[in-house]
Amino acid sequence: MAALATAEICDTNATHITSGDLRVLHPVFQVYGQARGFSGPIVTLKVFEDNVIVRAMLETKGEGRVLVIDGGGSMRCALVGGNLGQLAQSNGWAGIVVNGCIRDVDEINACDIGVRALSSHPLKSNKKGTGDKHVPIYVGGAFIRDGEWLYADTDGIIVSKFELSV
Repeated sequence: MAALATAEICDTNATHITSGDLRVLHPVFQVYGQARGFSGPIVTLKVFEDNVIVRAMLETKGEGRVLVIDGGGSMRCALVGGNLGQLAQSNGWAGIVVNGCIRDVDEINACDIGVRALSSHPLKSNKKGTGDKHVPIYVGGAFIRDGEWLYADTDGIIVSKFELSV
């Protein structure tokens, strides 16, 4: 599926922005991965410096979905690395958005998925298995719910309550 341009989405859906059905995330995310534009239904995770459930989710069939990880904005370790980027690609995930850090940037940049993160960090995360799946999260200045739609390109990231077309 060709990704819709976020600027065009904003231009043609002003009423949805006003109503809150369409939210533009703060421009704090760095662009990684081969797919500069990607979109799909959202799967949410809430973790803190622990990526066990991130791996478990990426081991499932992505079916064109986007994994949005609220890592609490931690800049102390990475939640996604090259192995998880490859796993996401192999299992058909469209993209990953991390409110936190990634690592193995060169490996992630070689993957045919879209990845957005606050930054990179060489330290791996804890492996305790703590966190929550499919819960509402607050990332980039917006509430995001499981099943909503995410659209990302080099202009930014938009979240919609429903699938959009322009």
